[in-house]
Amino acid sequence: MTKFESLAELTAAVGADLGTTEWTTIDQRRINQFADATGDHQWIHVDTEAAKKGPFGTTIGHGYLTMSLCAPLLGELLSVGGISMGINYGVDKARFITPVPSGGRVRGKGEIISATEIPAGVQTVVRITIELEGAAKPAAVVDTVTRFLA
Repeated sequence: MTKFESLAELTAAVGADLGTTEWTTIDQRRINQFADATGDHQWIHVDTEAAKKGPFGTTIGHGYLTMSLCAPLLGELLSVGGISMGINYGVDKARFITPVPSGGRVRGKGEIISATEIPAGVQTVVRITIELEGAAKPAAVVDTVTRFLA
């Protein structure tokens, strides 16, 4: 984890590599819970028998499940001291590149793309590349937008 002691230190760190997080397993239980939470029960995600005959040979996690991991991954990548709170403000861009099979392991790699002063703090864009263990290409690349408030 990269620790910034202040908003000024964060603002000065544009371009910084934040390193990588620990690996997280995306098991079928998590995929099913995401399907239940979102109402997206497409067979490629939840029907293990049908998915064996599908294009990936197994069920895969939803792209939005992969993207939703950005919130906890960001918390593993950086911390900022001297703030009252951090707010997930959205994403500028997200791409789902490689499907995550049930049982696959992912981790986040972070880079600070921008840090802009706003009236109550700093707004950052952190690019999180979600790596899939054993894959040549990442599972996803997401430019997260976070506001850190003084």
